[in-house]
Amino acid sequence: MPPLTLREQRNPELMRRATELRQHMTPEERVIWQELRGNRLGTHFRRQQVLAPYIVDFYCHSARLVVEIDGSPHHEQQGYDRMRDDYFRRLGIRVLRLPNASVRDDLASAIAAIRTALRRQNPNP
Repeated sequence: MPPLTLREQRNPELMRRATELRQHMTPEERVIWQELRGNRLGTHFRRQQVLAPYIVDFYCHSARLVVEIDGSPHHEQQGYDRMRDDYFRRLGIRVLRLPNASVRDDLASAIAAIRTALRRQNPNP
């Protein structure tokens, strides 16, 4: 079996869905995007990025870091999230999950968590 790799192919349906998600970001995603865009944390992030077969909220390629902003947890969604996280972990990509409430109630701590994750992934930014 070949090693897992990110599929770089352009899946039209995933690309369409990612564009749709960019146009309809949640309020919490908008707040985080304002903090991440334009290399504000010293590195480049993409929003609603296709990493086939998934679309992630934010992705920093140089740090191999996915940042997911999570709404209310649902039991069935937690299993799906674990499956996605395991997939990315096998590819050497770390996933940081931030609950909506942490973004709304303590943005500074949410950004600090992202900064910490970036340092862990990329000690020489």
